[in-house]
Amino acid sequence: MGKPIIPQRRGKGGSTYRSPSHRHKGVPGYPKGFTGEGVIEDIIHAPGRSTPMAEVKFNGRKNLMLAPEGLRVNQKVFIGSGSPIELGNALPLEEIPEGTLIHNIEARPGDGGKFVKGAGTSATVITRGKKTIIQMPSGAFKNFDSKCMATIGILSNSGRTDKPFAKAGNKHHAYRSKAKRNKKVKGIAMNSVNHPHGGGGHPHVGTQSSPSYNAPPGRKVGNIAPVPKSKKNRRK
Repeated sequence: MGKPIIPQRRGKGGSTYRSPSHRHKGVPGYPKGFTGEGVIEDIIHAPGRSTPMAEVKFNGRKNLMLAPEGLRVNQKVFIGSGSPIELGNALPLEEIPEGTLIHNIEARPGDGGKFVKGAGTSATVITRGKKTIIQMPSGAFKNFDSKCMATIGILSNSGRTDKPFAKAGNKHHAYRSKAKRNKKVKGIAMNSVNHPHGGGGHPHVGTQSSPSYNAPPGRKVGNIAPVPKSKKNRRK
């Protein structure tokens, strides 16, 4: 009898696929209902993220923000409408000039930032209007509500991939913080009891690699079929 395949174990949510909470320093974002000046008190390492975070003091209250390149301790940062276009300041997209590099973009006004949060990444403001068009790090263009906030600058720690892991243990701990497995085995390399793609005397899937959308969890591996039209209509 085989053991549950990886997608089943991940769905169960065991400790292997759960990121340790003590490695997450908090959720960076924009303080709600506050506009004005803050001071960078410290720049801290965040094991659960690819980029360091900065502790900012706004009107006596501490807040976390992602640290862009060039940010320093005791630097003043401004948040809200009317802030200067300078490194580390956060403004609505409608006030940021075209061509400016930004990060931590809100998907909806007030959500604290959802896009462009990885080390060394930045997006570019293309045009502004009722909607602001942003070129994402992937090169794709995306429309945002012009009231959404974003921070000026390129996120730090862009050279994190230059240093080799050197040891399997280092990679294990790095991936553990992000709730990922640091080792991957192809389904075709497994036995048939361990994976639907396994078995046989040669490296071949041996069956349909695009299972039905309605397939049970143990069968739903490979290229998942598109959502049926009936399901799409139901979601609307």
